[in-house]
Amino acid sequence: MAALGWLTPRRRSATARSVLAGEASAEAARKSSQELEELEALAAKSTPGEGPREPEFPVVGDDKAAAFFDLDNTVMQGAAIFHFGRGLYKRKFFERQELFRFAWQQAWFRLAGVEDPEHMQDARDSALSIVKGHRVAELMSIGEEIYDEYMAERIWPGTRALAQAHLDAGQKVWLVTAAPVEIATVIARRLGLTGALGTVAESIGGVYTGKLVGEPLHGPAKAEAVRALAAAEGLDLGRCAAYSDSHNDIPMLSLVGHPYAINPDAKLRKHARERDWRLRDYRTGRKAAKVGIPAAAGVGALAGGAAAAVALHRRRH
Repeated sequence: MAALGWLTPRRRSATARSVLAGEASAEAARKSSQELEELEALAAKSTPGEGPREPEFPVVGDDKAAAFFDLDNTVMQGAAIFHFGRGLYKRKFFERQELFRFAWQQAWFRLAGVEDPEHMQDARDSALSIVKGHRVAELMSIGEEIYDEYMAERIWPGTRALAQAHLDAGQKVWLVTAAPVEIATVIARRLGLTGALGTVAESIGGVYTGKLVGEPLHGPAKAEAVRALAAAEGLDLGRCAAYSDSHNDIPMLSLVGHPYAINPDAKLRKHARERDWRLRDYRTGRKAAKVGIPAAAGVGALAGGAAAAVALHRRRH
């Protein structure tokens, strides 16, 4: 898992860290995608007689185009790292006080609408300390279980259909998220997507060191990851599409020729309307109406996070 801490010295600029994080994420995404393609090729050889599947829609594929999807609240309801944290707590990776701390951090992010550097540093250190010394393979295996337990039923059907339309058109589809690249890869594979760009944690000999490569894949770092992957894959960004719910992803959305605001926050909705970007909202009318009301959103987040922590503790005991 990769979530939080600094590998590079603080004297390096934020831009340099973003580039490093983006390039590391792109490299990890291409590697996992290639491994998946090799497995699919082996599976095809084991079932002779079956020809290649025809796409559901008669759309000619564009090998210079791809689609990039943010994960949290775009493809999936809620934050992947929070659901992963719940799964790790269930497996006794950390104690009850850490769960309450984790819930508070999630509530703060939702209340403030932007990531306070001090809170993000605290969250990074907490998450990395939890997985330090654990094997990458172990976290990947646990990630499969946690997907079934907490994530599978939280996928937005509307966004899933958008991703499938790109796949049916013969295009590659990538998740782009600040969540650990290992967890993002599990989700991408379960959804039948090409792969995932995510935060990359340092590991030596398959064991996490408790450090990051660069910084979390967030904001400008996402744009750098998409740029690096597009260059490696020979894509024309002007023909690509990107989808997100957050104004933090405006750098990524601005890179492509076809940006979409999905379940947008107030700032992204305003930005998208000013630039005539396409919008899609798959939330209920009540939830969508609450966007842009920090007080109501914050109280609900805090109450929900605390309630979740208490409920988990009670079930454990």
